[in-house]
Amino acid sequence: MRVLLVAPPGAGKGTQGALIATHFGIPHIATGDLLRDHVARGTALGRAVRDHLGRGDLVPDEIVLEMVRAAFGKAKTAGGGYVLDGMPRNMAQARALYEIGRGLEMTANVALHLKADDEELARRLLARAALEGRSDDAEHVIRRRLALYHEVTQPIVGWYASRGILVAVDAMRPVERVARQILTALEAMRPLVDHVPEHARRSIDLTGLGAAFGQS
Repeated sequence: MRVLLVAPPGAGKGTQGALIATHFGIPHIATGDLLRDHVARGTALGRAVRDHLGRGDLVPDEIVLEMVRAAFGKAKTAGGGYVLDGMPRNMAQARALYEIGRGLEMTANVALHLKADDEELARRLLARAALEGRSDDAEHVIRRRLALYHEVTQPIVGWYASRGILVAVDAMRPVERVARQILTALEAMRPLVDHVPEHARRSIDLTGLGAAFGQS
């Protein structure tokens, strides 16, 4: 399985990404972890990242994409599956990832969209900020992050839906129920994804199926 995670802050994409990776025995490629690893190892990319962060700049897309390209190459050698967590955050990144995947014959089988209500996400993020003692995650900052997510991510969701690879799930339920629904859907799709071309696929919306997975 080759899975992209598309989710707002607080929806649990890191947790679900790790569970998917463990279940299928595939690499969990988290862009934040890639950045920290390259910085820690002092690679050329890591030094470039450190320079940008030292100046207070955002890390340019091309640096992060180069790290992802290298991680995809390792994943291909290991069997070809992956879960990508942390990208794409905008359409430019989505298209760049697609071109990288095409070049390696590793385009995503599934774009997994974790959907959640903004009020629940804000509550989760505020609780996490309090637990971790993060004073920078004030409510107005969180609201801005969520608004920005909706603004830049909606075109991505629509693009993946038009390609027939979008799978939407309700991420507001307990972690184990969300995981059960995701893994059941991916297991059902696994025998088909490499044999059904994108133009013949249809997006799947599982957000209304909570009752089937133990939600009253």
